[in-house]
Amino acid sequence: MKTKIASLCIAAVFGILSLATNSNAAEPGFYDKDHIRGFISLGGDFRGMMPKFNDYVNSVALANGYLMTNSDSTKYSGSAKFSKFNKYYPAFHINIGAQYMQFLTWFNINFMATQISERPSSTILGTSEDGTATMKFPLYDARWFSYGADWMFGWKTLGENAFFNLIPAVGIGFNMMNIHFTSNYVVTSKTSGNESLMRDRYYSSIAASFNAELEARLQFDQFSVGLYGGYRAVRYNELNVEGEDLDTTVFNTDNDGDTWFVGLRLTWTFLSIWDNKQLDKI
Repeated sequence: MKTKIASLCIAAVFGILSLATNSNAAEPGFYDKDHIRGFISLGGDFRGMMPKFNDYVNSVALANGYLMTNSDSTKYSGSAKFSKFNKYYPAFHINIGAQYMQFLTWFNINFMATQISERPSSTILGTSEDGTATMKFPLYDARWFSYGADWMFGWKTLGENAFFNLIPAVGIGFNMMNIHFTSNYVVTSKTSGNESLMRDRYYSSIAASFNAELEARLQFDQFSVGLYGGYRAVRYNELNVEGEDLDTTVFNTDNDGDTWFVGLRLTWTFLSIWDNKQLDKI
């Protein structure tokens, strides 16, 4: 599903740019396509989770439940001590877009380093409900990471070629959060009561996102460096585990993924058709 969404977003941008280019013949005064300049940038930032987001990740990823084997319906209980995830983490961005005069639009493709709470041992000892039997179950590292893409729109407030510029920008997109649980806990269907087991894999939740940022940029001809900061709002769907939605009200937290961020961005802006024509005249 995430691949389809990303493909649709990319197709939409290229479709709009194509229509805009074709409209130039009918409305020659609207804009000059020869002045469109493509750009690409790489960025890294320091990102902080809002309290509800941090509570959600720690409550869900580190939660304990009943343990069971595929061959036996006996339920076992056991717990292991994991360190909580930090509310701060590094994230990285690739921006690919176009500039026309002072207006900019781009795709902000973002991803983060996987956050890991290491397992205290390779197994967990479970005790049956009646206390008569014990059994060892595998224990995994608790892990989570996210990635996504936003379609951004910005404006160079101090002019197209100013050495120093302030660039506010907003955009919408999607984000995917992925969580790996600590063991093979029981998942019970709320409707049928059927029981299944968590597996040694990531479980994902996708959501729409809204991104707002402000960049202070220094421009050196085609190369620029910018310091940026902002806020990204995400409202995740319930995490689906083995066909069942985990009700976050059980963990007394909302499943939002809001973060604030501050980082550094390096940008290379390509020459437009008009720029290349001017160079040819020299």
